[in-house]
Amino acid sequence: MADGMKTQLVSAIHLQEVELQERPADGQKDSKDGHGSDETFTVEDAVETIGFGRFHLLLFVIMGSSNIVEAMEIMLLAVVSPEIRCEWRLDDWQVALVSTMVFLGFMLFGVAGGYIADRYGRWKVVFGGFVWSSYFSLLTSFAPSYGWFVFLRSMVGCGVAGVSQGFVLKTEFIPAKYRASLLPLATVFWMTGSMLIIVLGMQVVPSLGWRWMIRISVTPSVLLIFLFKFIPESARYNVSAGNVEAAVTTLQRIAKMNGASLPAGRLVEQAVEERGSWRILLSPTFRRTSLLLWYTWFVASFTYYGSVLSSSELLEKNLLCVTDADREHRVKHRHEDGRCYCIPFGLGDYRTLLISCLGEVALVPLNICLLNVFGRKMSLTVLQLTAAILFMMLNICTTMFGFTVLLFLLRALVSMNFNVVYIYTAEVYPTVARSLGMGFCTSFSRIGGMIAPFIAQVLMSQSVIQALSPFAVACVVCALGNFLLPIETKGRALLQSS
Repeated sequence: MADGMKTQLVSAIHLQEVELQERPADGQKDSKDGHGSDETFTVEDAVETIGFGRFHLLLFVIMGSSNIVEAMEIMLLAVVSPEIRCEWRLDDWQVALVSTMVFLGFMLFGVAGGYIADRYGRWKVVFGGFVWSSYFSLLTSFAPSYGWFVFLRSMVGCGVAGVSQGFVLKTEFIPAKYRASLLPLATVFWMTGSMLIIVLGMQVVPSLGWRWMIRISVTPSVLLIFLFKFIPESARYNVSAGNVEAAVTTLQRIAKMNGASLPAGRLVEQAVEERGSWRILLSPTFRRTSLLLWYTWFVASFTYYGSVLSSSELLEKNLLCVTDADREHRVKHRHEDGRCYCIPFGLGDYRTLLISCLGEVALVPLNICLLNVFGRKMSLTVLQLTAAILFMMLNICTTMFGFTVLLFLLRALVSMNFNVVYIYTAEVYPTVARSLGMGFCTSFSRIGGMIAPFIAQVLMSQSVIQALSPFAVACVVCALGNFLLPIETKGRALLQSS
């Protein structure tokens, strides 16, 4: 009896020791299963877990609307050029200088805007650039002379450089598997802006003049300013700046809007002191990519604005080789001294520009397919080689319908190319230098934009084939460069640091 009780007592003590040993482990397990400090996640994890939802639709609409305004500001030059040429009796080089000065302002502020965005936040730069460009665009309508007009438009270019950082802000919130499908759709907003300014030119310029067209075009900007409060600062920027609490608040807000939840645990990501440094762009990891991208952006802008201004110039001065031209287009607007000031667009010219703008979205499904199947590098190569062929085909004698189709396809290809290079740049650079990388690239692109008017608007009057050849050659060389890019970003997560 005593031995039995002793045995039971020993067993009870042993069982109690086992329970004491197991309880801490159970407690640790519970901690890990909950929101304890042992489990962590990154912003990339959070973005992928939250997925696509209502917040992204709101982001897409608001940032897309800013693209509408940006497109209206840039495309305005193609519509206004014949009017200011007539009012101030400008030569070809003076008309071209207006576009060049706009892109000069864009170039100068592109790098500065990228640095500020990496150091102090994307949202501030986008909002500030939007207000700046809207203000100076309105002042442009009151320009008393050609000199003031050029200066004010260059100030508009500075503001548009800030607005372009909105692409980085948008990209940093979109999950990887949706980027190739969603980002090309931004072309719809750009096309809408381009068409709006052409429709305004068609309806307003003949009756009220170009000044009222600009004033009316600024109206959407004023309305859009109040919508920016719904767009938060980038969570990726906040964690890189060490502001983890703000990043968590932003991610919780997005998760709530999307009806999702954040990953279990706490957000842990290391702050980076060296943000917005050009050394990252030229480090061994990114040097070759940066150099090739700078040339790619130069060509993207050179060919895009070259196609826009070339079409405007060919229509304005009736330089087309058209087999079925009406009586109006049989008149070549050339005088002995090379000057001809007042050549307003006709209704047919506006219609051709409108149809060509549709080309910027007509092939978006093809663009998405190329990105998902062939990736970014091969898509750029194919698009640029095809664009080179179409540039040269513009010189072929054809019908007016044939010219419209060629222009439609050309605008589609150069727009797709611009869209892909935007996506690739935002994906290839790390968060700590993404805005600066985009800023450097957009600045190099504006060099192309500065040169394009002198080829498309000055040289075009002398020889159509000589004016189109530089665009075709640039595309071929760029296609080779893009084939040699060392990094493919298809399906890859966005890097936080280098």
